[in-house]
Amino acid sequence: MLQDRHEIDNFFMEIQSLASEMDPELTQIDAILDDDVIFQSVKHDLAQRYPQTLCTGRPSTPVEVILRMLVVRRLYNWSYEATERHVRDSLVLRRFCRVYFEAVPDDTTLMRWAAQITPETLETLNGRVTAIATALKVTHGRKLRTDGTLVESNIQHPTDSSLLADSVRVLSRTIKRAQGVLQGVAQLTKATFRDRTRSAKRAAQQISQRTQRGLSEAKQPYRYLVAVTKSTVRQAQRVCQALEQASSARARALQETLETFIPRAEQVIDQTVRRVFQEEQVSAAKKIVSIFEPHTDIIKRGKVNHEVEFGHKVWLDEVDGGIISGYRILDGNAADSQQWQPSLDHHVQQFGRPPRQASADRSVYSAANEACATALGVQRIVLPKAGAKSTARRQHEGQPWFRRIRRWHAGIEGRISVLKRKHGLRRCADRGEKGFQRWVGLGIIVANLAVIGHALAHG
Repeated sequence: MLQDRHEIDNFFMEIQSLASEMDPELTQIDAILDDDVIFQSVKHDLAQRYPQTLCTGRPSTPVEVILRMLVVRRLYNWSYEATERHVRDSLVLRRFCRVYFEAVPDDTTLMRWAAQITPETLETLNGRVTAIATALKVTHGRKLRTDGTLVESNIQHPTDSSLLADSVRVLSRTIKRAQGVLQGVAQLTKATFRDRTRSAKRAAQQISQRTQRGLSEAKQPYRYLVAVTKSTVRQAQRVCQALEQASSARARALQETLETFIPRAEQVIDQTVRRVFQEEQVSAAKKIVSIFEPHTDIIKRGKVNHEVEFGHKVWLDEVDGGIISGYRILDGNAADSQQWQPSLDHHVQQFGRPPRQASADRSVYSAANEACATALGVQRIVLPKAGAKSTARRQHEGQPWFRRIRRWHAGIEGRISVLKRKHGLRRCADRGEKGFQRWVGLGIIVANLAVIGHALAHG
């Protein structure tokens, strides 16, 4: 049964107050998290875990504890295990998380509850945190600067050989687990359950060594690796058909795993044949770069040290006071110029009025984007034009207010750096597309809480 919170332990509070004081910034964040809208939004998602979560079963970890431990985790960029350890060992964090003298939930418990929070709820919560920042006068929503960055997926650098070897490894592992469930099925021979992982790994290593001498040198082991992968896929298909006839929950789980990874393995085989043997240029939209994180996009942003990156492009809207008022996870390598109007529209929705000034980088410039901002009522529009400029354009961009806002706009790079270094937005550690969205959303919310806490503690 889902609990709201532990009862306040006065004895604990007395001991904690004698031992140490809470950091001023953490004290301010503690007060913000008492907001009922934030609490009820999280509780609504956690209540969806089971049909009777709200009214039956043993008492759960309280909603308040889960929420605050998730905030602590991203505030200090800890793992789930480190979060459990630090909260258990600290009187200050026990008080902040409202655990008191109760048992601290372990990392796996926290992980399961965290998976219940939806990306849509996190977007709503970020809007609520922004509204709280406005009410506390941390921001007024008068200035807007917008820019994009990339958050990496948690994958190794993809190659066709590594993807084929991963496909064989995952399918073989699942087939082996299914062998115990399917004992006695006549049509399944010993060859059906053959584990080809070592053969695939050995071929992948040969490919890696020979590719350094040229792709033509690697084609022979590539043919062998593709043949091994095809054989493993055929084995998996036969096992999957047999699992359909079994009625146990274990069989259904294994069947679902095979149904998930067989199409991905087939896609890897197809793109390998086209790229290596037919020497085709397969478009980024049709490639798979990880069988574990198939949602990952291939992004080319023209960075000197990172010509190609793997993850998702995230667009950020920052207002005065350092608050990220909005964020969007983009599909593919979307053009920056397409993000200007959605950012302005979201700002109007959040604050009820357009910003007095709005700025973006050169990649966002277009006459249509400037006209859009003018029509909306933005007074100062800073969109530097790339390439050759007319005399009138140079004079326009040379005005003192334009240069001043341009210098202010450069601060968003610092905000992005803080998000990556302190709050985990360099690389996503959660799994799946929903996990990626949850990782980004929670990181931005916690970053906003840290900004508000700092402003109130030192303002």
